[in-house]
Amino acid sequence: MDKFIVSARKYRPQAFDTVVGQQHITTTLKNAIQHNQLAHAFLFCGPRGVGKTTCARILAKTINCENLQPDGEACNECNSCKSFNDGISLNIHELDAASNNSVDDIRSLVEQVRFAPQAGKYKVYIVDEVHMLSSSAFNAFLKTLEEPPSYAIFILATTEKHKILPTILSRCQIFDFKRITNNDTVLHLEEIVQKEGIQAEKAALQVIAQKSEGCMRDSLSILDKIVSFTNGTVTYQNTLEHLNILDHDYYFQLLQYLLQQDLAAAMLLYDEINRKGFEGDLVLNGFAEFLRNLLVCVNEKAAILLDVVEGMQTKYISVAKSTSLSFLVSALNILNETEINYKMARNKRLHVEMAIIKLNFLQQAIELTTDNGSMVKKKRIDGPIAYKTKAINTLQAKQATTDSAAKPTAPKLLIEEQVTKKTATVKPFSAAPPQSQQSVTATVIPISTNTPTYNKATEPGNGSPKKSLLDGLRQKYGSEYLIEEIKEAEALETAKLKRLWEEYALKMDEQLKHSAANTFRMARLQIEADNFFTITVDALTQQKFIEQEKTLLVDFIQVGFNNRSISFKILVETSEQEELPAHLTMNSRQRFDKIAEMYPLVKELRDRLKLELDY
Repeated sequence: MDKFIVSARKYRPQAFDTVVGQQHITTTLKNAIQHNQLAHAFLFCGPRGVGKTTCARILAKTINCENLQPDGEACNECNSCKSFNDGISLNIHELDAASNNSVDDIRSLVEQVRFAPQAGKYKVYIVDEVHMLSSSAFNAFLKTLEEPPSYAIFILATTEKHKILPTILSRCQIFDFKRITNNDTVLHLEEIVQKEGIQAEKAALQVIAQKSEGCMRDSLSILDKIVSFTNGTVTYQNTLEHLNILDHDYYFQLLQYLLQQDLAAAMLLYDEINRKGFEGDLVLNGFAEFLRNLLVCVNEKAAILLDVVEGMQTKYISVAKSTSLSFLVSALNILNETEINYKMARNKRLHVEMAIIKLNFLQQAIELTTDNGSMVKKKRIDGPIAYKTKAINTLQAKQATTDSAAKPTAPKLLIEEQVTKKTATVKPFSAAPPQSQQSVTATVIPISTNTPTYNKATEPGNGSPKKSLLDGLRQKYGSEYLIEEIKEAEALETAKLKRLWEEYALKMDEQLKHSAANTFRMARLQIEADNFFTITVDALTQQKFIEQEKTLLVDFIQVGFNNRSISFKILVETSEQEELPAHLTMNSRQRFDKIAEMYPLVKELRDRLKLELDY
């Protein structure tokens, strides 16, 4: 029995024209060979299984071909081509960087570059998975990659271009390989099954192409497995069974039950799917993809984006026309949220069933109305919305003496003016200052229980000229209140900051904290921004003194500048670092050993009494 060779190796392309789905790269390479414009270093990057290493080998064989064809292809008949096809060519060296990623491996490769080829024009070095090289190996490779001998060509292949150093990228000619489309994959699979004499349905090959996700090697491996599983006959059903894929008929049926709000039928269908061994996340993902395809088919112009097996497009388009757009969008949101939380759910079946219940009543929850021929979501309330208002009670000042007789409660004050520009605080006082011209918001604090009521009849808009809230309050309470505007915050200013700093130092002297006060006077202040300054001291102990007062100090300065955003940072001069006393750096055991060394009787006392000290 002949040894079996997998299709991925048996049908590996041997010429540029046989490479699938990378015509933009193969055409560029052939033209470069024909016009003798080959770069000394190439970087082939792209997803797995799309032909990077294959193109590197074809390029290596073609540039050493002795009878190059007019179309830029190798002849496959000369000694160089035959030795390459047999795998015995001395001009081609392949290095797997995944397992040979050290500096020594690259140095060994660089040593080989010094020797010219014995036959042929070029020595080609193919480094696969080059992103696995260490940083040191990359650095050892830089000089040789930048200025190799005229006969040396490097071809680097990688699936993760972002991991390669920019210094390597700048020395290479970069080719980006793209994923192979499903149509190209299906055409290539049809050629292979025809050569192998395998009976295969086109729908089955389309499912294989979708499952491979643009990787030709994966699609050929899947085809080999299914051929072995089905004994040479590849059908749509056995392909679904082997690849553990849910048929779209299940999704069409589930959607029908949900639109009919037949919850029992939908739950029984999910139970049937679950008993077949399909996990909940697979069902959620598949149904979301199914609804996405329906959403795409709502507009027939976008139906070209539909990636399903042949013959299913018509059914998708017809079902999409009979399904509301709002249902599809809302259902996709529910499925997306359910899939995100699926891993955290302890009862995963119940988690999926809850999503089905939501989808079942989704059609009932979404109410639509027609507005000029377009579908819009119906508003919850068409008329005016009522809302509650609550009266603001005035605050009563504390009475000097208590009166046993009941007194009437203070009247309620309704403030209905619009809040504008600034805020003012109203405090009890005997006289009022000059009236401000700006509208402000005010807080009223009466000093007696006989406070007149602010009547709405005097509001602006009721026959009187428009007044601000503050003007109205002054008109009613001008003789009883002091109305002051909140002062603007001040930016830091050097002279005032030093004055406040000196005042705080004097307060420290009054509290008999003379050491801390002297530290404050020795500190150097530097304003860095409008609300930030630095304090520079000469020793760690001085920093500790200021940090102990930090809370009160920052409040004192903020009040002085009327600016609550002011902050500071304490810096210690690095040139003079204070050495801490030795006893502050010792632990309990070290301190006892030091005392015992100085006073031996202490140790003798511990030994005679057999004391066990708790260090």
